[in-house]
Amino acid sequence: METNLTSATSATDTKLAIRTRDLNLWYGDFQALFDVDFDVKRGLITALIGPSGCGKSTLLRSINRINERLGYVRTEGTVEVLDKNIYDDDVSMPQLRKDVGMVFQRPNPFPLSIRDNVLFGYRLHTPDAGKRSNKSVEDDIVEEALRKVMMWDEFKDRLSIKATGLSLEAQQKLCIARLLPVKPTVILMDEPCSALDPEATAAVEELLWQLRGEYTILIVTHNMAQARRASDECAFMLLGKMIEHTETERMFITPGLKETADYIEGRYG
Repeated sequence: METNLTSATSATDTKLAIRTRDLNLWYGDFQALFDVDFDVKRGLITALIGPSGCGKSTLLRSINRINERLGYVRTEGTVEVLDKNIYDDDVSMPQLRKDVGMVFQRPNPFPLSIRDNVLFGYRLHTPDAGKRSNKSVEDDIVEEALRKVMMWDEFKDRLSIKATGLSLEAQQKLCIARLLPVKPTVILMDEPCSALDPEATAAVEELLWQLRGEYTILIVTHNMAQARRASDECAFMLLGKMIEHTETERMFITPGLKETADYIEGRYG
C-alpha cells in the first residue's frame, strides 16, 4: 500500500518541511553528496549556495527523486518530507511530485494556452477532474493561481493565448502558477532567475516573498545578492558537503566558518 506524504504528517505537526540525514549520492562511481544533514523549516525561503559542481542541484533533485530518472544514480540515507522518508518503498511517486513541486532554470511552459497550463497539474492529479469540474470551478482555480503569481490583472482577458509566446518572466511565473492548484507543500527552484534580466529577476523575487509562509521554498542560486535578498535562511555547500546553514543575514555578516567567508567574499568560485 502506497503512503501519501500529507497523511504521514504527525498530529503534532513538525516545524520542518525537509530533513535529510546521512545523505550520500553517487553518479556511477562518482560520489556527489557526502553525509548531508540538512533541515528546512516550514514556510520559509531557504537558499542553497556554493560553487558550481558542489552538489546544490543534486541535493535539490534528491528531494523529489528526479535524480532517479538517471539509471546510474545510487542514493543512501534518508530524505524526509513532512516526516516521511521519501525513499521508503511505500511512497507514491505521483503524490511526491504533487507535494514537492519543481521550477527549473529555464521556463518550461507547455505549448498550450495560459489557462490550460494552469489547469494541467490539477487535471492530471485530480481523478475525473474533467467530469467533476465545471467551467466555473476551473475559472476560480485559474484566477486564484494567477493572482498569487501577480499575473491575473494583466492576462485575465487573454487566457487563451499560447504560453510559449509570453516573456521569459511571465513564462517563469506561469510555471510557478501551474504548481499551485495541486497544493504543494514544498516548491524547489533550481536557479529560476538565471535566464531572466534584472527587472524580471526582481519580479520573481517579489513573488517568492508573496508565496512565503503558505509554501516552503528551497532555491538554488549562484547569485550572492539574490541569496541575501530573497531568503530567510542560507545553506552553503562545498565539494558535496553541507558546510554551514544559518539565518541569511548572519551568514553574510558573520559567517561561522572560513570556507563560507572565502566563498561569500569571492575568493573562489
